[in-house]
Amino acid sequence: MNDWYEAESRVEKAHQLAESRQWPEALSEIDAALDINPDHSTWQAHRGYILDQLDRFDEAIEAYRISATLDPGDVDVLMALGVDLARTLRCEEANEVLEQAERLDPEIEASYCYRILTYTELGDHEKAEEMFYLAQQIKDDCPVCFYHIGGSLAARGLFDRAIYCWNRTLDIDPTYRGAKQSIALAYRELGKLDRAREYFLAEIREDPGNVDLLFDVAELEIEAKNPTRAASKLQQIVELEPDYAQAHFSLGEVLLDLDKPVEALEALRTAHELDPEMPRLDLRMGQALFGLAKYADAARHLAAAHREEPHNDSALLAWGGCLLRLEAVNEAAHKFKKVLDLDSACPQGHHNLAVCRFLQGRYDDGLTHLNKAIELNPRDLIAMHKSVLVLMHTRRWAEARVMIDRAIDVDPNDPALQELRNRMWKLRVWANVKRVQAWIKGIFSRRQSS
Repeated sequence: MNDWYEAESRVEKAHQLAESRQWPEALSEIDAALDINPDHSTWQAHRGYILDQLDRFDEAIEAYRISATLDPGDVDVLMALGVDLARTLRCEEANEVLEQAERLDPEIEASYCYRILTYTELGDHEKAEEMFYLAQQIKDDCPVCFYHIGGSLAARGLFDRAIYCWNRTLDIDPTYRGAKQSIALAYRELGKLDRAREYFLAEIREDPGNVDLLFDVAELEIEAKNPTRAASKLQQIVELEPDYAQAHFSLGEVLLDLDKPVEALEALRTAHELDPEMPRLDLRMGQALFGLAKYADAARHLAAAHREEPHNDSALLAWGGCLLRLEAVNEAAHKFKKVLDLDSACPQGHHNLAVCRFLQGRYDDGLTHLNKAIELNPRDLIAMHKSVLVLMHTRRWAEARVMIDRAIDVDPNDPALQELRNRMWKLRVWANVKRVQAWIKGIFSRRQSS
């Protein structure tokens, strides 16, 4: 009798604590009651509800299963179990439980509503639509149904229709969590980045501490080529959640784009500490060290990046660049040649291999690659400038004049190009003078000997 009274008292206390949202304390009380009487279906169900509030869904599922076993006819428990199975994407199990609930009470709209989600996750969109229309016959203004069918439409690339459904969700429930974010993601897929930003920011105003949402915004800013804004959002994320490895990594990438290799390297090293296996870390760390002129250290990371992704020409290009600056010209040339084996239309690969060939004294081969780089990127003034210098060095004045004129057509206001053209004319004149002097000297030499 005393045990029964204590268990009831614990349950009553658990209810009071739950009403005041003191979930850990409520769980402790309900667990104490179940230690005394574990076969009470209602108490097991209440335990599942408390665990749901703590986002401990796997444990909640087990509690609901026990409750459903003790009382198989309790539709509410079956629905709670089915919803948790759906939200943890155990879709086939969820469908079985929700079908069981439907058989007990065909008028429970939620039994259809959550199967829209499960069939969407299983890729059976025809069945998802069937569940939507069955749910609509019972309740035509369910925000959850419109939200889930929007997910099905988006999964099929029908973003305009998905946006319509998510807007219907917001018409019914303006505070529905995730709807604005889903609309933002759909607009992003459609390339309407300003509209996407508008909905992202609206969702953030309602959930300012959601770091995953902030990360979506940062990715949007990267896509919109706003690296400063992206860096600001990513900095906000790592301040809110210092262990968010992907945010540190993305911050490092953005800082590289902003030409801040010191700060980038710091962010990338933090990402490495949090997740040493993160893909492309060696590539980005190598690029940051390259920007700091630490070429030997950079080369080690870039070699590791190449082993990680043997077909990634970015790693090979950067690795070759390090070797070139370390004066390992032959090794650098080998890396750039491998780049061109992977992608014969890589302008930077041709450009860099040309530099190696010039340093090796193979001017014709170098000019061939440099001309190919210019063909692939007709506005590459640096390549044109180098081409002019090599053509001048090899006294191919006519070709040099054509190339300098071509470069000036690209940028008529570049003072370096104007200066190079003036220098070329002076050198050409001086070369002609020397050639004439040599010719005259030759004539006199022949006369003196005759």
